Amino acid sequence: MAEQERYLDLPLEEVMGDRFGRYSKYIIQDRALPDVRDGLKPVQRRILYAMHQERNTYEKPYRKSAKTVGTVIGNYHPHGDTSVYDAMVRLSQDWKVRHGLVEMHGNNGSVDGDPPAAMRYTEARLASISSELLQNIEKETVDFIPNFDDTIEEPVVLPAKFPNLLVNGSTGISAGYATDIPPHNISEVIDAVIMSIDKPDVSVDELMTKMKGPDFPTGGIIQGVDGIKSAYETGKGKVVVRSRADIEQLRGNKAQIVIDEIPYEVNKASLVKKMDELRIDRKVEGIAEVRDETDRTGMRIVIELKKDANSEGVLNYLYKNTDLQVTYHFNMVAIHGRTPKLLNLKMMIESYVEHQKEVVTRQSVYDLNKAQERAHIVEGLIKAISILDDVIATIRASQDKQDAKNRLVEQYEFTEKQAEAIVTLQLYRLTNTDITALEKEAEELRERIAYLEKLLGDENELLKVIKRDLRKIKKQYQDPRRTEIEAEISELKVDLEVTVASEDVLLSVTRDGYIKRTSLRSYAASNGEGFAIKDGDHLLRLVEINTTDTLLLFTDKGNYLYLPVHEIPDIRWKDLGQHVANLIPIDKDERLVKAIPIREFDESRYLLFFTKRGTVKKTELAAYYAQRNSKPLMAIKLKSDDEVVDVHLTSGHSDIFIASNKAFGLWYHESEVNTVGQRAGGVKAIQLKEDEYVVSGQVFDDLADPSIVITTHRGAVKRMRLKEFEQTSRAKRGVVMLRELKKHPHRLVDMHVVTRNETVVLKTEKGELATVAPMSLKANDRYSNGSYILDVDSSGVVVHSWLQPEYEAPFQVTEEDL
Repeated sequence: MAEQERYLDLPLEEVMGDRFGRYSKYIIQDRALPDVRDGLKPVQRRILYAMHQERNTYEKPYRKSAKTVGTVIGNYHPHGDTSVYDAMVRLSQDWKVRHGLVEMHGNNGSVDGDPPAAMRYTEARLASISSELLQNIEKETVDFIPNFDDTIEEPVVLPAKFPNLLVNGSTGISAGYATDIPPHNISEVIDAVIMSIDKPDVSVDELMTKMKGPDFPTGGIIQGVDGIKSAYETGKGKVVVRSRADIEQLRGNKAQIVIDEIPYEVNKASLVKKMDELRIDRKVEGIAEVRDETDRTGMRIVIELKKDANSEGVLNYLYKNTDLQVTYHFNMVAIHGRTPKLLNLKMMIESYVEHQKEVVTRQSVYDLNKAQERAHIVEGLIKAISILDDVIATIRASQDKQDAKNRLVEQYEFTEKQAEAIVTLQLYRLTNTDITALEKEAEELRERIAYLEKLLGDENELLKVIKRDLRKIKKQYQDPRRTEIEAEISELKVDLEVTVASEDVLLSVTRDGYIKRTSLRSYAASNGEGFAIKDGDHLLRLVEINTTDTLLLFTDKGNYLYLPVHEIPDIRWKDLGQHVANLIPIDKDERLVKAIPIREFDESRYLLFFTKRGTVKKTELAAYYAQRNSKPLMAIKLKSDDEVVDVHLTSGHSDIFIASNKAFGLWYHESEVNTVGQRAGGVKAIQLKEDEYVVSGQVFDDLADPSIVITTHRGAVKRMRLKEFEQTSRAKRGVVMLRELKKHPHRLVDMHVVTRNETVVLKTEKGELATVAPMSLKANDRYSNGSYILDVDSSGVVVHSWLQPEYEAPFQVTEEDL
C-alpha cells in the first residue's frame, strides 16, 4: 500500500500541460529572449559577467576562449559548451552585432557562413564598450541571485550604461514567442533616449527625427519608412533591405554590377552561388560570370554582363529572385517584468530609462554610504592628530590592539570604527602635512555627501546624470550610419527578355493535349518529316513562335491555360511532346479546343467563344493576361450541361458564321455581341430547337468570296459560297444548309470557312481517315446534300472532322484568327 501511495494517477494531458508549461516558461524567461533593460539573453549576460569577474577585459591580454567557456559552464550556465561558445562568438562577429561586445583573436567565422575555429584555438577578451554594460556592477547597482548550485551569485541584469537592446538588436525563437529587433546607430539611439527624457510624451514621429531607423552592421539600403514607423508604433512592421549595387560601364558595350554591401544576416556564399545557378540554369539572360572578389579591403561581388545586356533588368531580376533584396520583419519582443511583451519604441526607451534611474539611484546610495563612512573615519583621524601625544601615550600603555581600541573609545569618545582606523595608522601619516590632507579630504567628502543627498532627493538631478553618462558614451563610441534609408519601396519591373533568351521555335499542339516546342534546327534536320504523334491523335496547331511569346490553350470546360512559351518543354521534332497536364493540372476528361499564340495582350483585340448550347461571348484579350500559371483559369462561365466548341481571336470587326448539328447556319456581324468580362457567361448566339446543338462557330473578315464547308456524319462534304446566305442578326434561327430527308437525315459534324486550297480530314468511329480538298468540290446551293467522301456502311459514321493545320510563319495572320 505504501508503495502505491508514492505514485499519482493523473490524466496525461494534465501532466503534459503542466510540464510543458514549466519548460516553456524557462525557455522564454531564461534562454531565448533578451531583457528589455540590458538587451541580453541569460547566456550572453553570463559570458560578459564571467569575463568581467576573471578580469578578462579590453586593457588586458587576450585569453583562451576555452577557459572562459569553462568558467561560464562551471559557475553560471550548466549547458553544453558549444551553445556557450557559439553565443560568445556571435558577440564578436562584426557582421552580426553593430558594436561587438567581445573581441576575438583567430577565426570567428565569416559572412559566408564558415564556422569559427574550435575554442581551444581562439582567444577572446571583453570589448571596450562592454565595460559600459558592466560599469559599477560592484556598487550594488543591480540585484544578484544565487547561481545554479548556490555557491556564488550572478547578476539578474547588467547596469547597461547604454541602450544595448536597440544598439545591437536581438533575434531568438522560444516556445510561442519569437523576437527580431534590428541593430541601430548608437548616436541616434542615445539622442532618442535623451529626447524621451526631456519630453516624456514625445511622439514616434519626433523620435524618428533622431532615430531614423535600423542601422545594420552590413550596411545596405532600407526601403519603406512606413514600415519603420509601424514597427516603432506597434512593435511589428516590415521593411525591404536591399544590397548596395552599382552598375559600372566597361569597354565594348559591356557592363558589370558591383555589390559591396548585402542585406543583414544574408549568407554571402549562398547568395553568390544562387546568382551563379540562375546564370547556369539560364533563368536570367545577360550574365556572363559571377565572381566573389571580397578581400581584406572589403566586400565586392562582381556580376559581369554580356555585351548589350539589360543591366537594370538583370539587377531587378536578381533583387526579386535572390537574397540580394530581402524583407526584414520587426517583431520587437523582450522580457519586461519577467514577462515576454511586444514592445513599441517608446516602451523600450521608457523601460531603459526606468532601469537607469534605478541603477543611478542604487549607485548613488552606495557612494553616499561609502562617503559617509570615510567622512566619519577622517573626522576621527583629524581629532586623533589634534591630541596626538595623549593618543600615543594611551596606545603605549595598552596591553594589546583590542585594549588600545577600548581605551580610545572610553577616554576620548572615539567610535569603534574610528578607533580601528587610529590603531592601524602608519607612523609616516603622523607628519604635519597629513593634517592638511585630511582636512582637504574631509571638505571634499562633505561636498560629495551634499551632492549625493541632493541627487537622491531630486529626480531632475538623477536624469542629468543619466544624460551626462549617455553623452559621454556617445562621444566615445559614435560612428557614421552604415545603412541608407529610402522612403518608398521600389517597384521591381523585370522585362521578359531579361529572363528568357529570345529565340524563334516551332510550337506544336495536338488535340489530345501533347505539346512541345522544337528548335528550328531540329525541324530542318528532319525535313519536317517524322513528327511524333500518338495513334488517333492529330495536330491542332503548328506555328513558328518566339520564346518570349505566350500560348493560350482553351478547353471544352470553359477554362484556359496560360503558358509562356519558354516554359513549354523543348523536345526534338521526332520525339513525343509532353502532356499539358504535366505543366498545368487539368481534368482527365477535359480536352483542348483551341491553341492561340499571343505576342502582346493588345486591348484592341478580342476573344470570341462559341458554346454547344448556342451562346457566344466576347471579351477583351487583355483580360486574359495572367501573372501566374499554376492552375487552369476561368475563360467563360458555363452552365453545367454546356461546353466550349470554338474560340477565335478577332479584331472586333469580324463576321460570325455559326452552324448547328441540324444543319442550320446563321451569319451576322461581331458588333452584335457586346463585350463582357473574363469570368462572365455568353449571350444567345443562335436559336436552337430540342436536341439541337452548335457544332462550330467561325469568324472571318471581308474575305473575297469565302466558302462554307460542312461535313456530315454520313460521310458527305459540301461546299457553299457565302453568297448563298443573307447576313442577319444574332440569336435568329438561321437558314437550312442541307436538303431535308425523312429517312436518315444528315447531321453536321463540323463546319469551316475556307478561301484557299486547304484540306479537310474526316475521322470515322472505326478510326478510319479520309481527306478532301474542299475547294476542288463544286459549289452547291443550300438545298443539296453534297458529295459522299466515304462509305459509312463499311467505315462507320463520321465522328470528327478538322482542317489540316499548316506550318504557320511567325504570327502569320490567318482568316480564322481575324
